[in-house]
Amino acid sequence: AVVSTQSGHYGRGAEFSGLAKECNATNIGQGFPDFPCPEFLQAEVSKAIAKPSANWYTRTQGHPALVQALATEFSPLFHRDINPMTEIVTTVGAYEAIFCSIAALVNEGEEVIVIEPHFDCYKDDMAICGGKLVRVPLRCTGDATLAKNWKLDPKEFEGAFSERTKAVLLTTPHNPIGKIFTTDELEYIGSVCAKHDVIIISDEVYERVVFGDNKHVRIGSLPGMWERTITIGSAGKTFSVTGWKIGWAIGPQHLITQLQHVSSCTTFTAPTPLQEAVAGGFNHERSIAHTEDAYFKWLPAKLEDNCRKLAEAFRSVGMIPVWPDGGYFMLVDTSPMGWDFTEVKSGRYYDVDCVKWLTREFKLATIPISVFYGEANRHLSAKYIRVCCAKSDETIDKACSIISQLKKSK
Repeated sequence: AVVSTQSGHYGRGAEFSGLAKECNATNIGQGFPDFPCPEFLQAEVSKAIAKPSANWYTRTQGHPALVQALATEFSPLFHRDINPMTEIVTTVGAYEAIFCSIAALVNEGEEVIVIEPHFDCYKDDMAICGGKLVRVPLRCTGDATLAKNWKLDPKEFEGAFSERTKAVLLTTPHNPIGKIFTTDELEYIGSVCAKHDVIIISDEVYERVVFGDNKHVRIGSLPGMWERTITIGSAGKTFSVTGWKIGWAIGPQHLITQLQHVSSCTTFTAPTPLQEAVAGGFNHERSIAHTEDAYFKWLPAKLEDNCRKLAEAFRSVGMIPVWPDGGYFMLVDTSPMGWDFTEVKSGRYYDVDCVKWLTREFKLATIPISVFYGEANRHLSAKYIRVCCAKSDETIDKACSIISQLKKSK
């Protein structure tokens, strides 16, 4: 299959990041941390590079040190002893893990249900594999200013299944809404998947960024779900090093074996020294897990504080933030501002014109939400934009200063 260069992912990456650079804008749109890599991980990289063996090709299914570290880390979280060699595969970022899951398991003409809005690479991965994406939207129930109130409609969700359904793609914590699916919600999703005997591909890259009293539950850890679930993670999001591109997938051997084969035929292996360093990072973090120095304590607290600062800034000028349960992102409703872009006549959605205007006129880069929807439900994006809270103090302060200058239309 040929993927159009007009696809949602290509368009978002090239169009909005390019515009941000062109305008030298303060970028709170894209999901990359711009603060330094943690010092302990810098030390692990130095140690890894000094080892001759860490500069060779490593095991294609995953560097032994890393898959062992992942098995040690995640076995108690899944309530089982995970086999590092047969139930884990490491990849070039979670991005590749998602692609390998789809390429390995979805045949031409088969369908995958995805909860939208959704990360935009899912669509292109499906197109490459000849599958069909069936979208079911989250809808606001009750107070729309809380991400937890964006929920699935059971009738819509169950109605999306057919004899062609092969898998369900789930993201929790959710991008872009910031919703963390509750145990009850995950048990419901799992029960419907079990009824139809379909696989669950659970994208959980933001698992370490959980705000307040919320709890991240892994659907693969629930009773009866391990055998049908692939859980995807990311060192980039876990340790704030998105440029390292180290990801993984965890699940039962009969599914992971297929991913291992696809990965070995595409990228062959992820970079050995970075896999070695990530293994060291997990081991270091585990040694200080119950102390105030733990990175997994610092990270969610820092990002929640950043979100609070951005939310207060947007509220101060009249916009309405949607408070997230966790993750990198927060939605902001711009409709109270009364901005009108009809004269632009771009033929695009309001949020696209709004984001471009903010980037060009105020040097503030954000992301429109309509790019995370298919055509049928794109109207649900209304006048929302997405902002990223995984930024340095300097970037957050600059963004808040710019936001304070925004005015409602008269």
